Amino acid sequence: MRAVIQRVARGRVTIEGKTVGEIGPGLAVLLGVAVGDTDDDARQMAERTANLRIFEDEAGKLNRSVLETGGSVLAVSNFTVCGDTRGGRRPSFIGAARPEEGERLYDLYVENLRRLGVTAATGVFRTTMLVEIANDGPVTILMDSKKAF
Repeated sequence: MRAVIQRVARGRVTIEGKTVGEIGPGLAVLLGVAVGDTDDDARQMAERTANLRIFEDEAGKLNRSVLETGGSVLAVSNFTVCGDTRGGRRPSFIGAARPEEGERLYDLYVENLRRLGVTAATGVFRTTMLVEIANDGPVTILMDSKKAF
């Protein structure tokens, strides 16, 4: 699994003008499920997301997690996060999981966030969405369950 994680002041997903997911302060997560990802990857990524220390403490250091701040997570499925551009100008998406497995593991990721006590909003899998993200900082982190980076 790969994720682009942004600390946000707010985030919202709309489909055909209707809001389907919205948060205030917290994290926006664009999550890509890759071929070979497992239930354990979904659990691990949710745990790492919930405990990622990218919110400021009283001293102004990035020392607090979304759990500690009471923020929310806007989790948006995004197979293009698994795109590979090493071969040229057009990305290859053969590393992304098949839609059925991608949806199952995306749902499991969100379920695991909620089990950890994180309020999570979502988009709609396999749907064209308008994602509005007000990046706070800006703070943007890349995360990979296989620790490729």
